[in-house]
Formats: sequence, structure tokens, C-alpha cells
Amino acid sequence: MSTDSASLDQLQALADRVIEQARPGEQIEVSVSRGGHTDVRVYQGEVEHFVSAQDQGISVRVISNGRTGSSYAGTLQESAIHEVLAEARENAELGGVDEWAGLAEADGVAVTPQQLWDETLVGYSTEKKIDIAKQLERLAVSADSRVRIDDANYSDGYSEAAFATTNGIRGTHRSNSCYASVSTLAEENGETQTGWAYAIGKNPDEFDLDKAGREASERATRLLGAVKPQSKKTTVVLDPFVTAQFLSIIGSTLNGEAVVKGRSLFANRVGEEVAHPTVVLIDDPTDSRAYTASERDGEGLATRRNVLIENGVLRGYVHSSYSARRAGTRSTGNAIRSGTGATPGVGCLALQIVPGNKSQAELIANVDDGVLVQSVQGLHSGVNAISGDFSTGASGLMIRNGVTAEPVREFTIASTLQRMLLDIIEIGGDIEWLPMRSTGVSLVISDVMLSGA
Repeated sequence: MSTDSASLDQLQALADRVIEQARPGEQIEVSVSRGGHTDVRVYQGEVEHFVSAQDQGISVRVISNGRTGSSYAGTLQESAIHEVLAEARENAELGGVDEWAGLAEADGVAVTPQQLWDETLVGYSTEKKIDIAKQLERLAVSADSRVRIDDANYSDGYSEAAFATTNGIRGTHRSNSCYASVSTLAEENGETQTGWAYAIGKNPDEFDLDKAGREASERATRLLGAVKPQSKKTTVVLDPFVTAQFLSIIGSTLNGEAVVKGRSLFANRVGEEVAHPTVVLIDDPTDSRAYTASERDGEGLATRRNVLIENGVLRGYVHSSYSARRAGTRSTGNAIRSGTGATPGVGCLALQIVPGNKSQAELIANVDDGVLVQSVQGLHSGVNAISGDFSTGASGLMIRNGVTAEPVREFTIASTLQRMLLDIIEIGGDIEWLPMRSTGVSLVISDVMLSGA
């Protein structure tokens, strides 16, 4: 991994040089990047899959007379840079006119400095990374004789980038991250159940591999002997990972692009009560504890803490400059790109519900009759972001008189997103920072329909 500021300065100089070639009436945006990743998969003590790759590239977007063209090259050679700019201009000439087309305007919001680069991770050898996956596998297997491994993994990545536009937005960014994961299978009397867990930190020295191995084993073994529950309306306790998936669905409905297209159940509802008064939902990529924390969004604007739901009241949506122009408002610093060569879209960057102060066990102790939902299947396909209809397959543990009881599987939980937000009873304090755009906590929701036997 490159670690010196000189490399970033070189990338910035390259981006600046391209936008200096702008013609009258032409807007140009340039992103130049270097990066790499390592992925290790281990099975039964042997390396089953290993990839260590580096990449670099330049992306150019040109906007002229309402027409947009873009181009990308996976190299930083001088000849390729000239070709990318020429191709972006040609694509703009061929594109259709869009009255909302334009680059982001500098908005004066200062970048929040964050600790997104870890030098300890830079110095980790390949042998140590492989050993982490092997160690995690051993720990998960040793926790219970009924457990065997599906796979154990180690992943990391880094990115260095520079950004410049003819609208005066420019800057550099550098970050790296890592995590380890393990998937388990628990077998007994011909039955098989699955489990999983993550170990996350700024560098592998912060991984709690013992905890991850133990959790992966427990998640699988505690579902052995699971049966179909009886259908009823009940209280559900969402496990933190399930809550993170639930929040990602909610975040998609607060996407400014979906709102302006009329494809969100929360369109035109700013100022209304949409959740229980205890709910505070924020998108905060300036919190460096979040796995997807960042200093700038996909258009080079400074990221910021955006309050979406405050004490149950809808306060706003997330916007890129494009969706903001269509909505007659300003960007919230939420432009996202799926890759260096992709054009910017809009979405939540690091969504989290402000946690309470109780453990999952304390939350369960307040539930007389309910179910702990440990995992869900087909969540995204079972949710309609326009109507709010929610239905997904699940597995977990029944709750009786404040304690977990028998394991249950092959049941469905159903409600609407609107109703579930209003029916939140309690929010746990067991926050989990996961390798995704949403953070997890245990969440208690009443009056959910459980469909089983």
C-alpha cells in the first residue's frame, strides 16, 4: 500500500491538469484513483482461495449544453488520459439533453478530518492475513463438537484518490479497512443449521477472533431442533445484523432520487411523525467507527451528519446534487459511486439508529411472548419500498416470560415498514459496527404477524 502524501499530490496534479483543458461552457469532473484488495478463504486449514490485486484508473465526466458524457480507463498512462477526455466529450455530444444535468457546486461545508488510514494494517504480511483466517476457523470449530466450517475469510482493501471539477471542488482521500468472517454448519441427528460472525477493527490487532468464533458456533447450534412456530401476532426482537438489513431498506426509502420519482413511501411527508418518538435515525459518514465512513461523497463534497428521523419525525432525505436540483433543494453530501468509472447516484453512506442503553438480554427480559429473529431470508425481495409491504422468511428463538425458548424456523414475519417504525418499543445499546452501510443494534417491534404452522 502506498502511504506517502507525495502519491496523493501526484494524483491531484493529474486531476487538475485534466480540468484545465475545459472548453468554454464545458463542465468537467475528474476522479483519479489507486487501490487494492486482499481476499483469503480458508477451508479445513488450507487456503482455498487467495487474491491480492491492485488497480488504478481515471474517470472523466463532461457536461455541455445539458448533455452528459463519461469515460473511464483502468490505467494512468498519459496517452490513455487524453483518450478518456476525448471519449467523454464524444459521448456528451451523443447524449440526450437533461435539464437537471450539472456538476455539484461547492457549498462551503468543511471536510471533517477522520482517522480512515491505519498504518498497522499497511504493515500486515500476507502470511499473517492467511493465519487470521485459519485461526478463526480453528476457534469456531473448537467451540462445539457439532460444528464444522463452511468457510473462514479475511478481507482488506485500500484506496487513494484525487478529485477535481471545473466548479472548484478538489481534494484527496485515502482509506483502508479490513474484516474477518466465518460461516459455520452445526449438525445433529441428520439436521443442519447455519451460523456466521464477523471480526472487525481498524487493523487485525483489534479483531476479537475468540468472540467471532464463539458467536458463529452459537448461532448455528442454538437452532438445532428448530420447529415451525404457530401463527400469531407477536413481538419480535431483531438481532443487530437483522436490524442493519432492516435499516438499509428504510434508507432506500429516504433516497432523494426515489422521492423525486415518486417511488418512496415517505415522499412529501417531511414534518410528519413516521416512527416511535424514541427513534432517531441518522446518516453519519463522519463517524469514523462506521465501516463506510468517508470524508467526501461521490461528487467531492464534504460528507456530513444528516438527521433523517428525529424523535419519530421525518426531517428530510439524502440527496446528491442531481436529485437535489430536481427537488429544489441542496445536496446533503450523499452522492455515491459503485466504482471509479461509475456515474454518481445517491444513497445513505453510514446509516445508524441512535442506540439505547440495554443489552439484548435486558430487552428480551421485558418480552412476555415473542420471537428473537436471528436471521432473515429474501429480505429485499420481500419488501415493497413504495407501498411499504414487508414480508420475509426468518429463523430464531421463541421468547417466553422474558427468556429465550425453543428454536424456530421456516416462518414469515410480516407487517408494513410504516407500521414497524411506529411499533418500535425499545432500542438496544448493543451497537455492532458491520462491514456494510448500516449499523446494527437489537430492536424490539410489537404487533408483527408471525406466520408458521
